Amino acid sequence: MIFWAILLGIIPGLIWLFFYLQEDPHPEPKSMIFMTFVVGGLMSVPVIIFQLWANDILTFFNIGSGAIIFIVVMALIEEIFKFLAAFWITYKNPEFDEAIDAMIYTVTAALGFATLENVLYLGNTDSLSMAFSTVALRFIGATLLHALASGILGYYWAKGIIKKSAFINIIYGLLGAGFVHSLFNLLIKQYQLVNFIYPSLFLILVAVFVLTDFDKLRKVV
Repeated sequence: MIFWAILLGIIPGLIWLFFYLQEDPHPEPKSMIFMTFVVGGLMSVPVIIFQLWANDILTFFNIGSGAIIFIVVMALIEEIFKFLAAFWITYKNPEFDEAIDAMIYTVTAALGFATLENVLYLGNTDSLSMAFSTVALRFIGATLLHALASGILGYYWAKGIIKKSAFINIIYGLLGAGFVHSLFNLLIKQYQLVNFIYPSLFLILVAVFVLTDFDKLRKVV
C-alpha cells in the first residue's frame, strides 16, 4: 500500500506541473524545476512545525480550528514557505531572467508541496479504492488549489520585478494567495464532500484569473 500511496500521490502534481510548464515560452532548466519541486516538498517540514506552534498559540487564546483567523493563519504559513522554496532556488540565479519565471517557480514549488501532502494523506488510506477516490478529489481540489494560490503570489512577484518594487508586490501576492487558500478551506468546511461543486467552481474561477495572468506576462517577455 505504501508503494501505491507514493505512486498515486505523485501523479496529480506531475500532471499539473506538465500543464503549467507549457505556459512558459522559454522553458526553464529541468534541474532547476526538479530542485524547486523537491524543495517545495521539503518545506512541509517547517510548515508542520510552524503550524503546530500556531495551533498552540491560537488554542491558548481559545481560537478553535473552525475560526476564520485559524484557517487564515494556517493558510498563510503554507503560502509563505511555498514561496520561500521558489525564492531560495531562484535567488541570484542567472536562469531566472524573465518575469513569467516567477509564476513558473512558485507553481512548481507549490506542486512539490502538494505532492508530499498527497503522499501523506494517501498513506493513511486503508484500501486501493479509497486511495483512488482520495487522489481524484485532491487532483481537482487541494493539489490544484496549491498551484493556483502560489500562481497568484508568483504573478505579483513578477509584477514587482517589472516595476522594481518586488517586496511590496510579494506582500500583496501573499495576501491574495492567503485569501484564495483560506476561502477554499472555508468552502470545504462549509460543504465538505456533500457538495464539492462549490469549491470546484471557485477553483475554476481562480484558474481563469491565473491563466490570464500567465498570458499577461507572456506579452512582456
